[in-house]
Amino acid sequence: MTLSEHLREWLGAWPPSRAFEVVGTVRRAQPGWDGNVHPALGVGSPEGAVLSVAPEHAAAVTAAARGAVITDVTGLREVPALVGYGTRAWFTATYRWSTGPAALPDAGVWVPAGQAPEWLHPFGGEALVALDQETGVHLAGVGVKRHDRFGHELSVVTAPAARGRGLARRLVAQAARRVLDEGAVPTYMHATGNLASAAVAVAAGFPDRGWTAFGVTER
Repeated sequence: MTLSEHLREWLGAWPPSRAFEVVGTVRRAQPGWDGNVHPALGVGSPEGAVLSVAPEHAAAVTAAARGAVITDVTGLREVPALVGYGTRAWFTATYRWSTGPAALPDAGVWVPAGQAPEWLHPFGGEALVALDQETGVHLAGVGVKRHDRFGHELSVVTAPAARGRGLARRLVAQAARRVLDEGAVPTYMHATGNLASAAVAVAAGFPDRGWTAFGVTER
């Protein structure tokens, strides 16, 4: 179980063979974790980046991305239209993973996603939720995007009234331990300017290694 195995499965190639590599893979024309098509996805490290698209779009995207670097996505903003999703936007995010989650105490219980708050329903499988012990009200939760057998991405939300208690970091660390136990790598993405999410990630054991995720938005 390695991050490289996940990225090869998810993107179609890893590590990159050049500073910015465009690859064609049928994965970008197939439904993803949520049942929707994710037509362009990429990950960049300090050593290089891979952007994956459906095979029929690889040549056009390669031409548009010629000379691209992750810190300047000006040319890449053409990609949504080139892959047939011109109404969607281009995104960039901080990309993290962990092989040693923080040793924080558990904060939640695993339940079927359909029995969790509505925002967790699309994740399927089981979701991790923190409950108020007196009222049973949901305070926070983690959904798992099961991209493939090697990589599972964690998403966390805390109810406004429950913020500031450290629930998010404890839930993320707890979920990451389970993902590792299942033989996959836990990953975590957030908008670069989302300092609150960045703080949760660091506290849960997901350091910033200078990696970036990018691509066409989900909707």
